[in-house]
Amino acid sequence: MPPDATDTKRRLLAAAFAEFAEHGLAGARIDRIAERSGANKRLIYLHFGNKEQLFDLIAGQAIETLTREVPFTAEDLPGYAAAMFDYLAARPELVRLEIWGLLERPAATMTEARAYQEKIAAVQAAQQSGVIGAALSPAGLLSLVLGLITSWFAAPPALTSQVTAEPCTPRQLALRRSEVVAAVQAISRPAG
Repeated sequence: MPPDATDTKRRLLAAAFAEFAEHGLAGARIDRIAERSGANKRLIYLHFGNKEQLFDLIAGQAIETLTREVPFTAEDLPGYAAAMFDYLAARPELVRLEIWGLLERPAATMTEARAYQEKIAAVQAAQQSGVIGAALSPAGLLSLVLGLITSWFAAPPALTSQVTAEPCTPRQLALRRSEVVAAVQAISRPAG
């Protein structure tokens, strides 16, 4: 009986995710992905194509998983911000993968475009119904919300060291989370 290709693909994808999150697209090495997964590097090309295609697949899967595990709620942007902050705090490699993607793959994939189009439409509907403020465009509000959520995770060490010289403690993480939620509340509050 031949070996199960599904298990091999799963191991390859997990190894590729770790490699891309750590090294980005340019720094990632197919040899290391193969070594991490315990598979032949030829299988990577066979199953997933070239390194760029594999990166796009990994990034797309990360977005789909994130969207499934942290549902977007335009009617409660502060609650969404809190849930997303918690999710990313537990998975800092996702923030790194996103930063690498912004640097090395600036064109949007279909998966990314679809995810943002759906969120923008939901924000617009919530604004039209008066649930959230309409002072900003739907895309502008969403961009600011997402920027606030990731702000502490992507902040330069020179800034975070002004808060503490030590690694972020649970208390400091909770404070950062509450600041993000308060900021999202402020920019999404309906007028009047």
